[in-house]
Amino acid sequence: MNRHPFPYQLYLVISEADCPGRDFLKVAEQAILGGVDIIQLREKNSSPDEFLQKARQLIAITEKHHIPLIINDNVEVATKVNAAGIHVGNTDASPVYLREQPLIHNKMIGYSIEYLDQLENDQTAASDYLGISPVFRTTTKSDTVTEWGLEGIVKIRQLTSKPLVAIGSVNLTNTKAIMDAGADCIAVVSAICGADDPQKAAYELKNEIVK
Repeated sequence: MNRHPFPYQLYLVISEADCPGRDFLKVAEQAILGGVDIIQLREKNSSPDEFLQKARQLIAITEKHHIPLIINDNVEVATKVNAAGIHVGNTDASPVYLREQPLIHNKMIGYSIEYLDQLENDQTAASDYLGISPVFRTTTKSDTVTEWGLEGIVKIRQLTSKPLVAIGSVNLTNTKAIMDAGADCIAVVSAICGADDPQKAAYELKNEIVK
């Protein structure tokens, strides 16, 4: 059973590096105004202090708009800013471990799936939602194993009732097909962060999801 409901459909994964030449906080707020339901801050190249500072700045915006903030693979940052949750992959702190930590056990936990057999492990059972990563190959994240494709989403959907968040070269042209394949939510980086108008980009993606 999921500990947290997952009504989110448009998930923005953002970092300062993903928004070159722009204020990533403004991009995030524009994305929320356009229809983003949930945001993950992923700062792989920031120092711990920089990550914490950015998280504090971003959560001020997400809380203003009543949007959950997820922190990528940093328990300390997630707890210090009281984020809604944390997202981890295969080489990060495990969901089972996180459920044992007093300050994190009751938060939303997302877990990236790279192999089908992960659907049967304890980590998946301990998670609130599953990141299907990547649906299609992407330059944003190069350390992935399986390119799932639409067929992969269909197969995973048949094997689990967990909410599925699809990420990896997701854009306006393939969003509807990804949702039709069984995803509950799409996650994007460059489709919003790289758009000339992030608010418009988010609006168009959300419309594609709900139509």
